[in-house]
Amino acid sequence: MPRVVFVRPDGTKQEAHASDGASVMQAATAHLVPGIVAECGGELSCATCHVFVDEQWLRALPVRSEDEEEMLEATSEEPTDASRLCCQITLDASLDGIVVHIPKTQK
Repeated sequence: MPRVVFVRPDGTKQEAHASDGASVMQAATAHLVPGIVAECGGELSCATCHVFVDEQWLRALPVRSEDEEEMLEATSEEPTDASRLCCQITLDASLDGIVVHIPKTQK
């Protein structure tokens, strides 16, 4: 089971495990991670699961789709190159231990 490390704006870390094939967003909502609202339930129609992927993990992820790029324009905090919608990050063994930072505007 892949592990995700969520880093809150105050630096507090919360770990969550999820099955292969689950999204980082599903791991967050299953473990009640504050700041990951996921209003659309992972349908890529909101931006309430915005995270900043830790730099060491960026290259392990596929590139953002055009739809994800568009949704990132609607985030509550200015997106960066590390911005992803965590509903679009599918977990597997290669992402075990991925670290994502929750934007301070998503409390």
